[in-house]
Amino acid sequence: MQLGVIKIENDKKFQIKELILKKNVKKESRSSILSLRKINWRPYAMVIALAVIAIFFQINTNGIFLRARNFSILMRQMSIIGIITLGMALLIISGNFDLAAGSTVALAGGVAAVMQVWYGWNTLSSVLIGVLVGGLLGTWQGFWVAYRKIPSFIVTLGGLTMFRGIYLVITKGITITPLTKSFTFFAQGFVPKNLGMALAIFSCLVYTVLVIQGTASKKNYGIKPDSVIIMICKIVLVSGIIILTVIMMNYYLGIPIPVIIMLVIALLLNFISIKTVFGRNLYAIGGNIEAARFSGINIKKTIMIMFVIMGALCALSGILLTGRLDGATASAGTMFELDAIAACVIGGTSLKGGKGSISMAIIGALVMASLDNGMSLMNISSYAQYIIKGLVLILAVWFDVAAGQKNE
Repeated sequence: MQLGVIKIENDKKFQIKELILKKNVKKESRSSILSLRKINWRPYAMVIALAVIAIFFQINTNGIFLRARNFSILMRQMSIIGIITLGMALLIISGNFDLAAGSTVALAGGVAAVMQVWYGWNTLSSVLIGVLVGGLLGTWQGFWVAYRKIPSFIVTLGGLTMFRGIYLVITKGITITPLTKSFTFFAQGFVPKNLGMALAIFSCLVYTVLVIQGTASKKNYGIKPDSVIIMICKIVLVSGIIILTVIMMNYYLGIPIPVIIMLVIALLLNFISIKTVFGRNLYAIGGNIEAARFSGINIKKTIMIMFVIMGALCALSGILLTGRLDGATASAGTMFELDAIAACVIGGTSLKGGKGSISMAIIGALVMASLDNGMSLMNISSYAQYIIKGLVLILAVWFDVAAGQKNE
């Protein structure tokens, strides 16, 4: 009798343990699902989208799209738009726009070309005056936005036509050419192949160190870090992309110098946006301008500085474009502002402000450059390209709005 009672009690204990185990499994599965939802899948989705775009154009261009020469051209094109995109991303994060970016590109590049071709200035002086012009144009727009409280949309829309008109007055509407070899070198030159591969390996090592440091800092602040497997996967994936990209460019002539310039600027702006007070202020202003004002942030000064930076970056892009074309043309920079805004939105920069990143903006610029390059290789007319790029911009904004509503 006692043995029977003991057996029944053991069976009950066993059943209770089973129920507890089942509940724990359910809790673990729920927590794993929730953790998967918390992961930012946008970078992975962007990489997949790039892969799909590359495969599509590779098939429809008879294998030309991913050839070393075209890939090098693609990266050079992307870098010129990418420099503008970097500034545009921070400007949008602060809750502003610059619709005059393309006209600033044309005017700054045109002034630099005029000073060299017509007045015989050397390359350094011509480049510096071009960047100075871009900074002054940014100061002009920043003054009206920050200190006169006119919406950036209106101010920069006026700048779009005004700066283009000034360019036509200065250059008389003619092409300014030829430029010296030293001027075109930075736009058309390449980094030696061995140096390019050394830079790639160094970048992989730096990224590995940053990932390990990020994991350690999360532990110090009590934040649950990524698992070792995820950390290794990130390092292998990013390092693989870097090495493969450099190998492809080395099959042609090496890494184009404008790509190096863009990456250096991207690293600098990424550091500013994440690690400095100025960068945090941009996010605060874009997220909630009233809260930023009550927090003691100098909103006027911050916005003014951002417009000056944006003008200087547009000028640098214009100088590289002028050097690449070996001359300044009246059509230079046309539609660049829309390409930059589309790249930012595709990369996850919210048009509402307060959200975005430099690294994702670069990926967005690569998507836009890939579309431009691929459609040109397929001999799609420029009119049809405008239609497709307009649709891409609308879809990107719709995705941003839908994601914002879902988070609410």
